[in-house]
This record gives sequence, structure tokens and C-alpha cells, in this order.
Amino acid sequence: MQVVRSKPGPKEILAVAARLFAERGYSNVSIRDVCKEAGTSAPMIYYYFKDKKGLFRAAVSEKLSLHEFISRLRACYEIPDVPKAVAFYVRVYLSAFPDNAFDPGLYLRETAKLDNRSAEVVSKQLDEVKTIATTLVQRGIKSGEFRKLQPEDAADCLVGMLNHVVFQKIHFSKSLDIARKGEAITSFFLNAMRP
Repeated sequence: MQVVRSKPGPKEILAVAARLFAERGYSNVSIRDVCKEAGTSAPMIYYYFKDKKGLFRAAVSEKLSLHEFISRLRACYEIPDVPKAVAFYVRVYLSAFPDNAFDPGLYLRETAKLDNRSAEVVSKQLDEVKTIATTLVQRGIKSGEFRKLQPEDAADCLVGMLNHVVFQKIHFSKSLDIARKGEAITSFFLNAMRP
């Protein structure tokens, strides 16, 4: 009995393309490479994605989704105690930041310049992450638990410390005690924000 292999659809093609772009970078992946790996034909890729740029954009959009991460961060809004909400934000940020969202091959085009569409998507989503931190700081100032200063500046400091740890973990593959780093950042930030 012969096994009939079904033709790959857009999701399967996209998964292969995302992997190849992440491994090799945009300029080092051809439509032919994706076809060979996915077991499909160029006309199918053109049908689903129009061209290589369309395939790349779809792969980036799929990988770049920080929506789940952001919705987990938003859960801190439900915690009435501001210091506990900050501790929660820090724990979620460090434990749930999507490691594979920043595969350089998905952002870099022919040069070392960030793809404009990728940069725009990442920027908007990271702005939302910062907005959540800013809202926490505003709550702390309003309740008198934090000293009065520009909430955006304090949020920048918090997110900057968190990004440093994430950067070390993702880009330098450092094995870090994430819980200990999170406790240190939380303690430092809360002490710095005292009135």
C-alpha cells in the first residue's frame, strides 16, 4: 500500500520558511530552498504569499507575536498591591519572555539593518510592554507607595534592567538564576521608588 503524502498548506510552508530565515537570514534563503524543504512548489508559495518578501513578512509576523507574553504581563493589573504587582511583572517578564522571538535571521534583510516592517511590529509591541510598567508606576505614585517622578522614566529603568537580563540569557546563552535576578531587580526598583 502506497502512502499518499498531502501537499503542505500555508502553515507548513510558513514553519519551514521561518526556520530557514532564522537559521540563514533573509538574503541566504531562496524560494527554491523553501520549496525543497517544505515539499512544495514555487507557484504554491506565490499563491499563498505573493513573493519572497510576503513570505518573509508572514514568517516575521508569526514569530514576532508577543501577544501571549503581553497578556500575561497585563495580569499584574489585577493585583491591587502595587509592590506585589511589580514583583509579578518582573517574574513574568523574566520567565515568559519569548526566547525565539528575536532570532536575528527573521529581522535582518540583505544587510545588517533591521527590516522596517519587523522593526515596526517589535517597536509597537515593546511599547505596550513599557506602557504596562508605566501604568504600575502611576498606580504606585497615586497610592503614595512610590515617590513622585516621571512614570515613563521609572518604567524605562525597570524595563531596561529586565532587558539586560533577557539579553544576557538569549544572546549570550548565559545560564542565569532568573529567580534571583528577578528578586534583585524587584528589590532594587521598589527601594529606588520609595517616597
